[in-house]
Amino acid sequence: MNSQAPLAERMRPNTLDDLVGQQHLTGKGSILRTAIEKGNIPSMILWGPPGTGKTTIANIIAHTLQMPFYQLSAISSGVKDVREIIETAKQQSKSILFIDEIHRFNKGQQDALLGAVEKGIIILIGATTENPSFEVNSALLSRCQVYVLKPLDDQGMVSLLKHALETDEVLKQYHVQLKETSALINISGGDARKLLNLLELVVTSSFQISAGFQVSPLGGDLEGAGAAITDNLVMDVAQKRIAIYDKQGEQHYDIISAFIKSMRGSDPNAAVYWLARMIEGGEDVKFIARRMLILASEDIGNANPNALLLANATFDAVNKIGYPESNLILSQCAIYLASSAKSNSATAAIGAAMTAVKEHGDLPVPLHIRNAPTRLMKDLDYGKGYQYSHSYEGNFSEQEYLPDKISGTPFYEPGANAREEELRKFLKSRWKGKYKY
Repeated sequence: MNSQAPLAERMRPNTLDDLVGQQHLTGKGSILRTAIEKGNIPSMILWGPPGTGKTTIANIIAHTLQMPFYQLSAISSGVKDVREIIETAKQQSKSILFIDEIHRFNKGQQDALLGAVEKGIIILIGATTENPSFEVNSALLSRCQVYVLKPLDDQGMVSLLKHALETDEVLKQYHVQLKETSALINISGGDARKLLNLLELVVTSSFQISAGFQVSPLGGDLEGAGAAITDNLVMDVAQKRIAIYDKQGEQHYDIISAFIKSMRGSDPNAAVYWLARMIEGGEDVKFIARRMLILASEDIGNANPNALLLANATFDAVNKIGYPESNLILSQCAIYLASSAKSNSATAAIGAAMTAVKEHGDLPVPLHIRNAPTRLMKDLDYGKGYQYSHSYEGNFSEQEYLPDKISGTPFYEPGANAREEELRKFLKSRWKGKYKY
């Protein structure tokens, strides 16, 4: 391995057993590992945050299966590059084509892949940080299995740090101890690549190496052989870095996170500042608008239903107009969302309901609210006893809508805001005793 390569590249694993995280996909008996072990992998989209192992998994698959492997970056490649690889692959048995940032391919570029994927000329592995439902066209998506990767948890990140210090030939020269890890973990945010490169930056910027690999500290908490990496040292080194916006790199994710959290925290001043940072950096206008659209439901919801309408109108408008006029529209929406009442009750409700679905499985639909389009279904009592709400006073008749096993389960709890207090009052007047609103 090239000692001049970044630590994250030097530490890239070659086998699934060496991969940290993603046990739901690559652990013993998992779906993707089983497919790899059987040598029968589908075309796939690996969807997850940066630094979670998308490129690594693609390389491990190619290495394990000993198949011809081609790699493109959607940022710098086009249809011509895709077609050249497909022509080469036709002369071979099966080949893997890995496309990083596949969401940056336009429709025409994605369409160029369809025939080769469908005929099995290539096995496509696409990597994306964006929701493939939005960014990968449906025809290509239908031919691929989507695997979702998760950010590394704290335990996995600590394990990765220790492994790097113990095994990397460059870092071993420094003989440092990992005394504290909180700052490394918090700054990295589940991104293994960011974590390892930050570790290397902290170590190398705090030491100087003389001839014969004699190491001496440059200050801070490092005090000679056996010196320690501490949270204070990490923060000191990290804060000295110049923050340049990189829409393909970590700043992209740090700044969108700051933007979302500023709106969630009802600070319109911070929201427009981070918005300006993204605009100046040339961030994709759809990316910004989509995040505001999500926030309108996730963090505002029924506390102010108009937020979703405005965010949706903003998404439509900026798609039609683009920069620089979209600056004004994005600013208006960001200020409105930041200044709006907040509620995550809708988010909590669907989360609780999905947990119940996973816990209880496919519970039967109560007979009286089943559809009964045929005579046989009616004879089986489908729809029998259903009370049509509009036939009753107040357009309401109390009856059971949930499966018996989870009857009375309160998934939705109205938020403490004026609009949802009205909803609480309404629901309480209807569901007397069944749900405690």
